[in-house]
Amino acid sequence: MKRGSVIGNIAKDIGLDLGSLSARRARVDSEDNGVQYCSVNLNTGELLVQERIDREGLCAKKTSCILKQEFVLENPLELHRFTIRVQDINDNAPQFKEESFRFEIHESTPKGARFALGEAHDGDIGKNAVQGYSLENNDNFKLYINSNTAGRKTRLGTVVIHVTVLDANDNAPVFSQTVYKASLPENSPPDTLVITVTATDADEGLNSEVTYEFYQRSDENGNVFSIDSKSGEVRVTGMIDFEKTSSYELQVSAKDGLGLVSYGTLTIDITDVNDNAPIINLKSLTNQIPENVPHGTEVGIINVQDRDSGNNRQVRCSLQTGVPFKLVASIKNYYSLVSTEQLDPDINDNPPVFEEQSYSAHVTENNKPGSTLCSVAARDPDWRQNGTVVYSLLPAEVKGAPVSSYVSVNGDTGLIHARQWSPPLSSNVTVNVFISDVNDNSPQILYPSPEGNSFMTELVPKAAHAGSLVSKVIAVDADSGQNAWLSYHIVKSTDSGLFTIGLHSGEIKTQRDISESDSMKQNLIVAVKDNGQPPLSATCSMFLLISDNLAEVPELKDISYDERDSKLTSYLIIALVSVSTFFLTFIIIVLGVKFCRRRKPRLLFDGAVAIPSGYLPPNYADVDGTGTLRSTYNYDGYMTTGSRTSDFKFVSSYNDNTLPADQTLRKSPTDFSDVFGDCNHSPEVGTKFI
Repeated sequence: MKRGSVIGNIAKDIGLDLGSLSARRARVDSEDNGVQYCSVNLNTGELLVQERIDREGLCAKKTSCILKQEFVLENPLELHRFTIRVQDINDNAPQFKEESFRFEIHESTPKGARFALGEAHDGDIGKNAVQGYSLENNDNFKLYINSNTAGRKTRLGTVVIHVTVLDANDNAPVFSQTVYKASLPENSPPDTLVITVTATDADEGLNSEVTYEFYQRSDENGNVFSIDSKSGEVRVTGMIDFEKTSSYELQVSAKDGLGLVSYGTLTIDITDVNDNAPIINLKSLTNQIPENVPHGTEVGIINVQDRDSGNNRQVRCSLQTGVPFKLVASIKNYYSLVSTEQLDPDINDNPPVFEEQSYSAHVTENNKPGSTLCSVAARDPDWRQNGTVVYSLLPAEVKGAPVSSYVSVNGDTGLIHARQWSPPLSSNVTVNVFISDVNDNSPQILYPSPEGNSFMTELVPKAAHAGSLVSKVIAVDADSGQNAWLSYHIVKSTDSGLFTIGLHSGEIKTQRDISESDSMKQNLIVAVKDNGQPPLSATCSMFLLISDNLAEVPELKDISYDERDSKLTSYLIIALVSVSTFFLTFIIIVLGVKFCRRRKPRLLFDGAVAIPSGYLPPNYADVDGTGTLRSTYNYDGYMTTGSRTSDFKFVSSYNDNTLPADQTLRKSPTDFSDVFGDCNHSPEVGTKFI
């Protein structure tokens, strides 16, 4: 049957309420705690196939194959044993041990002589096993073995028989017994003699020499026993386990020198030995138990199994002494763990109590130091560490001297000893303590300042020669001695061959002359390391700009900055652009409406004159007339570096020259001479768009 197939409704058969199956943790266990072949559906109560059941693997050739199972319920504990009878189906075809047989038959063999082929093996039993043998009339002598089942398809097995005709050997070996039986305890060591089989042959010479061998033995049996081909002694060669196989049935063949064979059966019964320790399975356990639990409360279920049989399988269970629990046998191999008294988890809630209210001791003067005066004893009813008592003297004085100078008490035993007291004498000595420095302070960089995310920028003239002083890194170390000796190193630079730093001075100098091909922006990462073991270090970044004046300095886009400031600046820029776009759009719409209403151009001039900048070239913008406006206007916009305002210059319209709207107006420098005049300088003036 396939996995998940329904075997039956066990809840209905027992008469259980389906709603209580989950609450009572219903389950199916096997008696030997082996493979779990069955499970129960907690919703329907149906017994299901959980693992594939192979009858041949479970029971081999046994006529009746029974699978013992246990149906377990908890709260309260119930156990129902049930058996599953596994029925055989015709799922195995008959097979010979050999694919072909060779027979040597004497030419004088009379009609009707018999030649043993040995039985064909079929894993099935009963009607599904081998039912008959038949020969096909052909030159190859193929033998068909039929396995017939009622109402089902017949399965066939074939084997080829090769017949060789020889001279007469008319007597086959004969075993002294048809069936041999032997008994053997499990775990017998290898080479143990089990039994000796014998067969005789009435022929003489070569025809009377008999050899023995196992015939059609399975792989399992073949590795356990062996037979001597000459003497017929059967010995142990493998591991024998009663729990795995309780008996073996072997087919023994006796063959004479010319091929006549007879067969005998050897049955070996294995006796059990107490070689398996009991296995304790904790089926259920309550993890937390309240201390006020009543007597006799079930807190766990224990199952004990022993793979041995008979008396060796009988087990006795017990608990260690001194625990508030006991085992109660409930069902076969099942025990309930129940409480026997009130549980009291110990806490340190009891103070030690002396055996007497007060103790008195008499001692003579001039006693020897260390002599025992008396002993005290106290008890603590708490458990383990909470019940351990330690003795000590309370602070007190006798004539101005502490009581501990007269007597002492043993903290473990409570014995009080006398001390010889005398006036103390004193002396003094000068002790000089020198503290050795440990390299526990990293170098601190004073310049460039490492505070926050600030960075220092130095200007380097373009005409600087090799060896020119550019800057200096200043650092200190709070340690002393050689732990405060500092060395300076450039660990990373834009151009590794351009700058160098003094090992002990920290002075940054040019290593060669600066050329035009050198990058204007140079970044140096300087490491300062002390001379301690292990050495500690600190790093700083310095940005150098190769330029003669600030006007040539580009924007420092590559200089690192605080990410939070960057995000804030981005948000401000986005907000400013959004507001400016909205404002400009609103102004353009208003101007467009006014422009359409007046039907004529209107020039607005705010009084400011835009002067072209010497740094940036003018930007031209052409505005073509639309709608009924037939004039084209030209605007010049100027913007300078650092300017925050901007202006437009409005040039006269090109009304006088009617041009198509799609042509570009070309302007010459003379168009602006009337505005700028003889201006020789370029003041920084911004432009503003309206």
